[in-house]
Amino acid sequence: MKNQPLISIIVAVYNRAEVLQRCINSVTSQGYPHKELIIIDGGSTDGTVDILKSNSEKISYWESQPDRGIYHAFNKGLNYAKGDWIYFLGSDDYFWSNQALSLVAQQLTDIDQNFLLAYGKVALVSKNSEFLEFVNQPWYNTKKNFFQACCICHQGVFHHRNLFIKHGLFDESFRLAGDYELLLRELKSENPYFLSDIVIAAMQMGGVSNLSENRIEALEEFRKARIVNYVSIIPLGWYWKYIKVILQFYIFQKLLGKKNTKHIVKFYKMLTRKLSTI
Repeated sequence: MKNQPLISIIVAVYNRAEVLQRCINSVTSQGYPHKELIIIDGGSTDGTVDILKSNSEKISYWESQPDRGIYHAFNKGLNYAKGDWIYFLGSDDYFWSNQALSLVAQQLTDIDQNFLLAYGKVALVSKNSEFLEFVNQPWYNTKKNFFQACCICHQGVFHHRNLFIKHGLFDESFRLAGDYELLLRELKSENPYFLSDIVIAAMQMGGVSNLSENRIEALEEFRKARIVNYVSIIPLGWYWKYIKVILQFYIFQKLLGKKNTKHIVKFYKMLTRKLSTI
C-alpha cells in the first residue's frame, strides 16, 4: 500500500470571527489523519485572534500580523507547510463532508507523479448555507474557457509542493486573481488531474472576489494574468463576461434594484443550465 500523502490546509483570514470556527471545525472533523492546519491572520481586531488561541491545539501554526493581502498570506503559509499536497481554504468556506480529504487522498495516492495540480467539484452556497450550484468540471470541458477567465474555483484545487518549486510563489501584485495566475503558469502547457465524483468544499458567496464592485477588477486581472504568461488568444468569453458584469451591476441594478437583478441573474442561469437543480 502506498504511503498516504500529508495534506497542508492553509487558511487566510482577516476579521472573520463569525465564520472562522466553522472553517476550523470542518478541517478538524475530517476523518483523514495525515493533515495539518495553518492559519495566517492579517491582524484582525474582531475576536478572530481569540478563536485562534482557543483552537491552538488543533492548529499546526498560526500567526496574526498585518499583511499585504490574501496572496501574501498564502505565501507566508507556504513557508510553514510540510505537506506533499497543499490546499487553500477560505475562512468563509468549509469542507463539504467529513470524508472529503479521505476521498481526495485515495486518488492523490494513485495519480501519475507528473500531475502537479488536482481539483474536484465545489458547491456554491449562500450566506445562509443554502446550496446554489456545483462548479468545477472535468478538464476536457473546462480547458477552452479556462484560458478566457478563471473557471476553476481554488476551493477545489490541490497543489503539489513541486508546483511551487517549479513556478515559485503567488504573485502578490494581484489582489483578486493571483490563484488564477498561478494555475495559468502550469496549465498553459500541462494538464491537471480531475478528482472525479468528489465535492471538495462549500464556497460561500459574498467573498471579496464575488462582490459586484470587484468583478471588473477581477476580469482585468484575468487579462493581466494571460499577458504575463504569454497566453495569446481572442478572448471572446472574457468580453462576454465583461459585458454581463456591466449589464448586471451598472445598468440592471440601477434600473431595477439589487433584489430584482438577482432574480434575473438566477433565471438566466437556469435558462442556460449553469445553475444546478440538484
